Amino acid sequence: MKTTLTAQSLSDTRTALQAANKAFNHRYPGESSRRQPVHSVYGGAHLFKAETAAKLAEVALRSWEEHAPDARTLARVLGLTQEGDLAEKVHARVVAKLRREAVEDYRIDFEDGYGHRPDAEEDGHAVAAAEEMARGLERGSLPPFIGIRIKSFSDELFGRSVRTLDLFLSSLLEKTGGRLPPHFVVTLPKVTLREQVSALDSVLIGLEEGLGLPRGVVKLELMVETPQSLFDPEGRVELPLLVGAARGRCTGVHFGAYDYTAACGITAAYQHLFHPSCDFARHVMQVSLAGTGIHLSDGATTTMPVGPHKAPKGVSLTPEQQEENRAAVHRAWRLHADNVRRSLTDGFYQGWDLHPAQVPVRYAAVYAFFLEGLDAASRRLKAFMDKAAQATRLGDVFDDAATGQGLINYFLRGIACGALTEDEARAAGLTLDELRTRSFLEILQGRRKG
Repeated sequence: MKTTLTAQSLSDTRTALQAANKAFNHRYPGESSRRQPVHSVYGGAHLFKAETAAKLAEVALRSWEEHAPDARTLARVLGLTQEGDLAEKVHARVVAKLRREAVEDYRIDFEDGYGHRPDAEEDGHAVAAAEEMARGLERGSLPPFIGIRIKSFSDELFGRSVRTLDLFLSSLLEKTGGRLPPHFVVTLPKVTLREQVSALDSVLIGLEEGLGLPRGVVKLELMVETPQSLFDPEGRVELPLLVGAARGRCTGVHFGAYDYTAACGITAAYQHLFHPSCDFARHVMQVSLAGTGIHLSDGATTTMPVGPHKAPKGVSLTPEQQEENRAAVHRAWRLHADNVRRSLTDGFYQGWDLHPAQVPVRYAAVYAFFLEGLDAASRRLKAFMDKAAQATRLGDVFDDAATGQGLINYFLRGIACGALTEDEARAAGLTLDELRTRSFLEILQGRRKG
């Protein structure tokens, strides 16, 4: 068959295109296969102890057993379908999760959950929290993800924020012999400028050098709490540049809905997680960071699942008071579950929990989400893997790896949080060894060799 172009005539075009594709793939590696926790639980730094996660688990389980004692109650409260055994599976798996690993991610908070205190007091709490984290690391009582939230890098708070970070890390590494907990991260709130992120990176470089840590080992995450985190003064999208200013340290971006809506001039009565302005902010976060491997986290439900009545010591609540408490908890649970489900539907797989009684219903909403979509996801992944295998057998290059990784991540996320079992994932046509690679490309290469 006659053609006009030659390999030589296309050489310069091919070279330029290869360079552009390489740069694109470096900037957009695709959805990360790293485990992402389903929540971050925040607590004031002055309250943190090595046993905090275990105590939160006890409160969460007690609330679950009291207010959702069986699958029928759960189905009624959260509106789960009565078909099949969905409610039974969700209820049983939530109980197992609360007993095994109730808290996936915990943030020791020196910001809004801590407030402004005298310098000597914050100094003491920074050292004490570090010592408790070291004790938890030694005892194995820390959650799998953990970190601290420092104060913002405004002119007024920069010095205080850096001193707290320095005291914390210096004390922690002194107590642990130079070890950091796995998945340790520093959260920077109220980010408005690239220079604030660059400053934190510089501070961390200095701390790493001074403490004998490898450069870049301390990761950070950013909080979107102002419109300026999203757009620069000329109206250009700013968020990817904020992430870039971290020079590879940034692993996640969290949305702070209530500070953000306040910054947009929305009054307190109308500030909620799914105000249209929050939808816009989340969409900008999602679109501007899609394919970069940065994990996104949604904000918090501020209605706490706590009843209005508390019995004095030695006195029991009346049946009416118990029912009022139950109704209040159920209302808060429904709201939280609705918020979690909407976040999941919008592609935000992580959010904040502010109270231990919120934790079980987050898991219930997450588990129902994954289980309801299991059959469809299994069919789609199986068909996709068959298509990929056929392409590689024919010698073609299968270049839709990002979609493949996204499909596999559905199962990785579900297994990691306890929503799905490995057997349920295997029904999609994956072996356990393939799942454990966490990589679509490795699975494809393994099947090609086989």
